[in-house]
Amino acid sequence: MSIFVTGGAGFIGANFILDWVASSDEPIINIDNLTYAGNLESLTAVESDEQYTFVKGDIADKALFKQLLNKYQPRAVINFAAESHVDRSIREPEAFIKTNVMGTFNLLESVREFWNILENDKKENFRFLHISTDEVYGSLEKDEPAFTETHRYEPNSPYSASKAASDHLVRSYHHTFGLPVLTTNCSNNYGPYHFPEKLIPLMIVNALAGKDLPIYGDGQQIRDWLFVKDHCSAIRRVLEAGRVGEVYNVGGWNEMPNIDIVNTVCSLLDELSPRNDKAKYSEQITFVTDRLGHDRRYAIDARKIEKELGWKPEETFESGIRKTVQWYLDNKEWVSNVQSGAYRDWVATNYQERTV
Repeated sequence: MSIFVTGGAGFIGANFILDWVASSDEPIINIDNLTYAGNLESLTAVESDEQYTFVKGDIADKALFKQLLNKYQPRAVINFAAESHVDRSIREPEAFIKTNVMGTFNLLESVREFWNILENDKKENFRFLHISTDEVYGSLEKDEPAFTETHRYEPNSPYSASKAASDHLVRSYHHTFGLPVLTTNCSNNYGPYHFPEKLIPLMIVNALAGKDLPIYGDGQQIRDWLFVKDHCSAIRRVLEAGRVGEVYNVGGWNEMPNIDIVNTVCSLLDELSPRNDKAKYSEQITFVTDRLGHDRRYAIDARKIEKELGWKPEETFESGIRKTVQWYLDNKEWVSNVQSGAYRDWVATNYQERTV
């Protein structure tokens, strides 16, 4: 028995693999195309473990997937593979359609063909678990109830629209073909191995480098924050006991405005790695032109997964963010290596063009 993970060299996928190897003896095969955010350095701890296998490949490569599925005969496929950064989707939407829509379609086709020839218990117990986002639900007003699994889809960016399309494809393959699927829609993740284009790692990296901490608009955009290891435990639980065809929202019950997140990071850095001049890191905060179509608030209602599967997050935001900041302080070599020339070019393009 084994499981497949697509996109396992990315942020959430890598954390999932590390946790899986630490808590299970079941083989895990990681298929990742190693685009800019895919980083095998995040998996150094398991690269020589016999339980773990890496294959470089694109989820759109049906011939490769057919070969791999037939060779390893997995009992489950967990699809993390996706383009995931909203700002990049605004500048380069075509890549998001190719990966998130066409890639998911081709993956579903490969898996359906494999599943159709399974027999007896193997076919009955097989699962396809699709990892998605709360952004497919659109934006909430300040006092609106949080997103439930039945909330209407109203995606507002090319990224969220492409993920919404992939969610619909997964649902259709269950209702039309009977493929045993599960979907999770998570809130904003944070934690170790996060690529430093997203808010929290970008703030840590820029602060330590003495650079500006760019905040979009007024900084009052609200998100629900989920520690990545809590997300990984939720995925394991859904894979283990989730009802076929169901959607489970996974959240951290931590709604906070972006500016409060940044100030929290600055305060922790003041404590754990003070500036040489004794000034506060918050003095580096700058407000820049807002992102186009920036959603104002996301919030996850995670009562369904708690009621049905007994899962809830273990970390508070206070404990999780402290662990995150400390990890970046302890892993400066990883940070340095992931900041390639392409990454630096992207940051320059996305932030330095904006009016302060």
